[in-house]
Amino acid sequence: MQRSVFRFFHLVLAALLLLPSTALHASLDLGQYFKDEQGSTNWQYVANFSSGILIIILSLVVLGLLLTWRKAHRANHELTLIRNQLEDRVEQRTAELKASESYVANILRSLPLMLVGLNPKGQITHWNRQAEEIAGVTTTKALGMDLWQIYPTIGIKPAQIEQALNQNEPVYIKQSQSGLYYFNITIYPLQGQDAQGVVILIDDVTQKILAENMLVHNDKIASMGELAATMAHDIHTPLQAILFDLSSFQSLLASGKLMQPQNETGKEIERLNHLLADASEKGRNVAAIINNLLAFSRQRNDKKLPAQVPELLEHALQLANDVLISPDDFRFSNIHIEKHFDDNLPTLPCYNIELQQAFLSLFRHAFDAITEAELRVTPCIRIHVSESYDTLWIRINHNGKTLSDEEQMALFEPFFNNNEASQHTNEAGKRLSFAYFIITEQHQGHMAVTSDLESGTTFHMQLGTGG
Repeated sequence: MQRSVFRFFHLVLAALLLLPSTALHASLDLGQYFKDEQGSTNWQYVANFSSGILIIILSLVVLGLLLTWRKAHRANHELTLIRNQLEDRVEQRTAELKASESYVANILRSLPLMLVGLNPKGQITHWNRQAEEIAGVTTTKALGMDLWQIYPTIGIKPAQIEQALNQNEPVYIKQSQSGLYYFNITIYPLQGQDAQGVVILIDDVTQKILAENMLVHNDKIASMGELAATMAHDIHTPLQAILFDLSSFQSLLASGKLMQPQNETGKEIERLNHLLADASEKGRNVAAIINNLLAFSRQRNDKKLPAQVPELLEHALQLANDVLISPDDFRFSNIHIEKHFDDNLPTLPCYNIELQQAFLSLFRHAFDAITEAELRVTPCIRIHVSESYDTLWIRINHNGKTLSDEEQMALFEPFFNNNEASQHTNEAGKRLSFAYFIITEQHQGHMAVTSDLESGTTFHMQLGTGG
């Protein structure tokens, strides 16, 4: 500010000094103003003139100083306003930041997961409320302590912490304690921070796992109930035939016709032999069904083994020939079977006994549909097996009775009997929840059904060959 004042004063003084010298050349009469009548210099005039000029200069200087002061005052006022605004904004942002930090800290503390922060030395930097409840250690006591010292049963090893830090990638761990408790553990390495460390999230999924296991168990029970119902239906038909033959045999004995003369008993003996042969065949049919059940219970394996799907289908067809027979003596072997298997099909890692029973369930469903249809054409089942992109595609098509939209929707759902539906003794046999469970749950495949009058009914299955 002082520099501006002196610069202004210098300009005014220069202008005033240059003005007389310039005017001296323009008019020589100006010098006469300072002389008296005798031509002598009147110093009073000079003093008056000089003082007037000085007063003007001082006035201009004062005016310049006043203007400069006002400008400086205005600038200082604006700077004060800006500083006050900045201070208010800083205070506001600081308050917001503190509120945000408090909000985030409250979220982390209130998480339904156990949250633990560790530095590279394994010392605790964060410890939320869930960690307090599970470990029984307060946050005040836990902070700065070694994790494995205050919570030795956490189930995380220091090597896993080092793995997350060295690889700079999350580490995921699933832990089960005696089959009673289940935990999903995630170790996150901190990124973009000066102080390295990890954050551990431990999610107690015990209730979720138990609920899922219960659902799977219920599905298994329902599927096994369906299998038992279908097997009982298979046994019921030949058993009723055996009982009918025995009843006829008893009636023949009670009638006394076998005691008549030989020429009159020939037809009765022939009838008796026919009854015995039929009962024997039906007995073998029952034995085949029971043997199939025994093989299913004994040969099950807890591990997947490689198998050729065409071989499983062939075996299932042979079983169907042995066990499937209708009350009017129509047999599965009377159905025309068309097989279309691609060459060089890969092996499928599977539970072969379960998968074979699933195929048998599909053949049983096709057999029932064919016997109900009263076909005017040759009954036929077409089987296609092909490979595409490491996946086996299996299609089983038949020309029997088609399914309605409602039946297609409920086909793969478990059947639960009740008083209202008790009259439908074979309703469970019309469901395929057992086969659907084997394909989709045990083998992580896909299964669907399409049914119309033009193309018949087709079961579509997709199974991955990768295991």
